[in-house]
Amino acid sequence: MQVDVGVAFFLLGVFASLVRADIQFPKSLYQSLVLFLMLAIGLKGGVALAEHASWELLGQSFTVIAFGFALPFIAFPILYYFGKLPRWDAASIAAHYGSVSVGTYAVAVAFLEAKNIEYEAYIPLFVVLLEMPAIVVGLALAKRKTNTPEQAEEKRQLLHEVLFNQGVVLMVGGLLIGFLAGDNIKGVAPFFFDLFKGVLALFLLEMGMVAASRLKDIKQVGSFMLAFGMAMPIVGGILGCLLGLAIGLSTGGAILLAVLGGSASYIAVPAAMRVALPNANHSLSISSSLGVSFPFNVLVGIPTYTVLAQWITGAI
Repeated sequence: MQVDVGVAFFLLGVFASLVRADIQFPKSLYQSLVLFLMLAIGLKGGVALAEHASWELLGQSFTVIAFGFALPFIAFPILYYFGKLPRWDAASIAAHYGSVSVGTYAVAVAFLEAKNIEYEAYIPLFVVLLEMPAIVVGLALAKRKTNTPEQAEEKRQLLHEVLFNQGVVLMVGGLLIGFLAGDNIKGVAPFFFDLFKGVLALFLLEMGMVAASRLKDIKQVGSFMLAFGMAMPIVGGILGCLLGLAIGLSTGGAILLAVLGGSASYIAVPAAMRVALPNANHSLSISSSLGVSFPFNVLVGIPTYTVLAQWITGAI
């Protein structure tokens, strides 16, 4: 019996946290792993974009952006009307689930490559495109006006956070470098491409420990948020899979779009929401996205989206 290496490292991190093993990742190391993954994903996407740029891709990109706007509108009424959460909390969490998790995407890429499932290499472009729409929708749903000078300054800070957060800058920068570098990309390929899975394994080890450390927070958020944290990824994943197939992606591409639809941000959106909605319960958002949805997607979601896409396309 073979196990996925990424999942194994994640479970090792969970186990280490539960048994209170004294394993500590320096904050600088964790940040370095995140930066590496973002740049590597952007570079891979840029190389592929140079090979596959077309009018069809432009149409697919606009459709993906529309998908990013739609997801928070699905999550918000569930949180607000059924969960009875305050409007700003529901809007903040909806924004998290409308955006994407770069870590979850990286796990999915490694999973598909291990299964020899081909996918469109320009999918990282969609990762970038799905970063921002959900934040805009989340603010609109919160109905927060900006009339005072203080609120106007917060609006400027938010705009800067949305357009120039580390995820957008590094992935867009990586895309452009990969797109323009041509054969010169071979000089950095051994570092960014060959080491990708090893860096991802270390990242997942840390994520396993972080997810396990939030078990207490998960108990506090209640059964509704626990159920939402597992149900919303399935909803977003199914819609992403169907959308991917509808716009002409391969089975592997549809799986990755399903993963993006089912993931929840725990890096870019939390930073933006802290600026835009200071009254929201941000620990609730991060506990749900990182403590529930991330491990759910790694352990259950990605294999489920894979089986769904393969079943629809007749690959199984």
